[in-house]
This record gives sequence, C-alpha cells and structure tokens, in this order.
Amino acid sequence: MKRSLVTVVMSAALVLVTAPLAMAAEAATPSVVNYTKAIVVGLALIAAGLAIGLGTIGTGIGMGQGLSGATSAVGRNPEAQGKIMLTMMVGLAMIESLAIYALVIALVILYANPLLKVIA
Repeated sequence: MKRSLVTVVMSAALVLVTAPLAMAAEAATPSVVNYTKAIVVGLALIAAGLAIGLGTIGTGIGMGQGLSGATSAVGRNPEAQGKIMLTMMVGLAMIESLAIYALVIALVILYANPLLKVIA
C-alpha cells in the first residue's frame, strides 16, 4: 500500500514537472526552446496549486472549529441559539473570504504573472 502510494505521488510529481516543459517546447520554434520561461510557468502552476490548496485547508479547519464551538455552545445554552447562529454565520463568511483571497492569489499567479513579462 505504502509503495503504491509513493509510486503514484512520484508519477504525479513527474507529470507536473515535465508537462509545462513539453507545452513550452511545442509553442517555441523548433530550433530555440526557452527553458527559463518553461520553468517559470511550471513553478507558477505549482505555486498556484499550493496557494489554493493550503488556503482552503486552513479555511476548512477554521470552519470546522467554528461550527464545533457553535454547536457545543447551543447544546449548553439553547436559549441563546439566535445570537450564536448569527455570530457563527458572520464568522463563517469572514473565513470563507480567506478562501476567496487564496483563489485570487492563485489566479494572479497563473494569469498575471509579472515574471513572464521580465523573461519575455
């Protein structure tokens, strides 16, 4: 089980590393390949994936803790359910905005990457 998981992860990493190089080589002229641009594009893809992945993991943990605290508070004091739920909804909206910020950062890395303008 562990060996097959390592094989799958290594294969996925190999595909992620070599795919941008292949795509950049197709777009370039046959005699000249800009490997620097291909490396920057590949690293931008990895950075965007990490940004959105880690951003949503963090917000998911925060939402889980918030919901856990709200449900235990309602369980202890059912009369305060309205105030607790209102506060919880506002908190969840704030936490969700962090996931949207992570998405915006990932999209900026992918589509408005300033390094590509410096290299080209």
